[in-house]
Amino acid sequence: MAKASFIGGADALADWRDDVLSGKPPVLFPVGTGELSRIEIGPGTVTLLGGAPGAGKTAFAMQVVIDALRLTPTLRAVVCNVEMGPAVLLDRQLARLSGIDLSAIRHRRLGAEHAERIDQAMNTLEPLAERLAFVRPPFDLANTAATADAFGAQLLLLDYIQRIPSPGEHADKRGSVNATMDYLRQFADADTAVIVVSAVGRTKDSKGRSSYSGDGLNLASFRESSELEYGADDAFILVPDGDDQGDAVILRHLKSRHGEAKDIDLTFHRRHQRFTPVGADQGPRPDAGKVKSALAALWARTSPATDDAEGGEGA
Repeated sequence: MAKASFIGGADALADWRDDVLSGKPPVLFPVGTGELSRIEIGPGTVTLLGGAPGAGKTAFAMQVVIDALRLTPTLRAVVCNVEMGPAVLLDRQLARLSGIDLSAIRHRRLGAEHAERIDQAMNTLEPLAERLAFVRPPFDLANTAATADAFGAQLLLLDYIQRIPSPGEHADKRGSVNATMDYLRQFADADTAVIVVSAVGRTKDSKGRSSYSGDGLNLASFRESSELEYGADDAFILVPDGDDQGDAVILRHLKSRHGEAKDIDLTFHRRHQRFTPVGADQGPRPDAGKVKSALAALWARTSPATDDAEGGEGA
């Protein structure tokens, strides 16, 4: 017969009462200003983020991580991205913080006219470098956990969960994702904040068509496993605002374990890979700084760009 394991109600009540009366709120890492400040990410939480291909999941998740590092000077974060290397992810942050088109940065079409903005953005990113790490292959949970432990990470981003296998053999993809989510809950229980990016499946829209339409996406849209929504404390999906195929998007708050689920209206500046709450300014500004001599050499080696190029993808 198995040995019982439990805590008595009197002990639980005493611990809970002391905690309530202490006046000490839970530890949370702010990830933005305005409406974005309502997103609760902290030790012990698993936050699930989904969206259709091109909705900007990776852009939003990395914005959250970088701004969390900026707003909490002691925070350390690890990013496991299966599809994009550190240089690609940093290109996008450079575009966001500098306001220079991503395509101009990606193709290195930078000229002297960009120097001051590049320098300011670099001055924002460089102080964060010692507190940010990227997982190298193999992109599995064992290596991710070892990296997080070695780096002392308090925040862990996995992008995306369907491509990150868990230890052991599993009958199918659904079983693998179930196991992965079980492990991520264990990570969270070890006082780590976990952000999980997930693919979503097509659903029926209001006209019965199979699509990624916002009115059809819900908790059941997360691909492969119901364990995703069950295991998450908060679940969000990025969706277009109605039939608008432009920059207006909604961060749909589908689940909130600890409070009210409330959607956030956003503008996705695709050229700069930046999300801002509707009615807010253009987002976080990089710290001021002077043009460095190293950058002056870069301008000398780079063909001048006449205009910021159009474009910018949203993965």
